[in-house]
Amino acid sequence: MRLFLLVLVIMCAFAGNSILNRVGVAGYGMDPMVFGLIRVAAGAAVLLALVRVQGRALPLRGLRRVGGAVSLAAYMICFSWAYLSLGAGLGALILFGTVQGVMFAFAVWRGQAIPAARWLGMAVAFAGLVLLLWPAGAVQVPLAGAVSMIVAGAGWAVYTLLGQGEADATAATAANFLLCLPLMALALVAGHGGALPVGGVMVAVLAGAVMSGLGYALWYRVLPQLAVTVAAIAQLSVPVIAVAAGIALLGEPLTLRLALAGLLVLGGIAVSVLRPR
Repeated sequence: MRLFLLVLVIMCAFAGNSILNRVGVAGYGMDPMVFGLIRVAAGAAVLLALVRVQGRALPLRGLRRVGGAVSLAAYMICFSWAYLSLGAGLGALILFGTVQGVMFAFAVWRGQAIPAARWLGMAVAFAGLVLLLWPAGAVQVPLAGAVSMIVAGAGWAVYTLLGQGEADATAATAANFLLCLPLMALALVAGHGGALPVGGVMVAVLAGAVMSGLGYALWYRVLPQLAVTVAAIAQLSVPVIAVAAGIALLGEPLTLRLALAGLLVLGGIAVSVLRPR
């Protein structure tokens, strides 16, 4: 139960990231790359402070650290670029579909035994995600945006897989954010820049310090206790939580389609992770 609650808190943090990103970029008109840079900087600052207070060393060397920083930067940068041309729902569908594919492929490649119930649960949950996020009417998928979101999904999958072998979750996440920062700055140079509204900056700091920094550190802490496929399937709940938050906090309407999609996603996750008695 404790592990379940921790994973639920983390998924809520991930969903909060999506909502805050939408508020900062769509609501305050911030450039996505500027928002991403502030988000990473805020996360790095909070995590570094925690590591220093606890008197722990910062692991800045090794292939795992390089992989963590590069995969995090790939996710942050490509995620921002993709949403310049993709709709929110379609982008999330491509992102989480890629994460599922990469993580399940890794589990199969490593020869991990995947129970039939987990395959079934993944299929049901992903079908619910398609129902939830598939845009109405004619669908046009911009090639550049789709490729960028696929790279973002692969980057996040690799970042998650690397987290399963970390001994110190907080220090590892702090090092990843710190090394990711110059990569984000380089991407910003090639980007658009733009204004820095106070509200947008505050939202980006909140997203980086709490939802990203602390949320990712907690994710790295629980990953060693989760099978790769369970970690992949659990993340399908993020869009459902984000939609529920939009209904509760932003007054968005609850439709039959949303309700059915949410039941499919949550039911698929339950089939995947709950052991039959």
